Amino acid sequence: MKNYKDLIVWQKAHALVLFIYRHTTDFPKPEQYNLTSQLRRAATSIPTNLAEDCGKFSQLDFANFVQIALGSANEVEYLALLSNELGYLKNDRYKNLDFQVNEVRAMLMGMITKVRKDLKIKV
Repeated sequence: MKNYKDLIVWQKAHALVLFIYRHTTDFPKPEQYNLTSQLRRAATSIPTNLAEDCGKFSQLDFANFVQIALGSANEVEYLALLSNELGYLKNDRYKNLDFQVNEVRAMLMGMITKVRKDLKIKV
């Protein structure tokens, strides 16, 4: 069993969540239970799945949770784009968020590739 806090990808995903929470407080009130909530939940899902994964013992479980985290990262990427285009997320914040989410996605894809290679699963 691994300590999820030691994973650099978890640390970066956690920082992404904090960034999103801090910069969605200014979203319009009507979006509180829609876009704001969905963006926060998708972002939180990334480090949450990595933490849950660290409690599992098989590589197959590991691959599954990392893939779920990757799906959530893709969701965050789109919701950030939408937030920017609606004018809720300023360009500088959007660019920062986009950089962070793409960094996390690249790390997750690397983890998936390694696990699949170790398990000899075709990509």
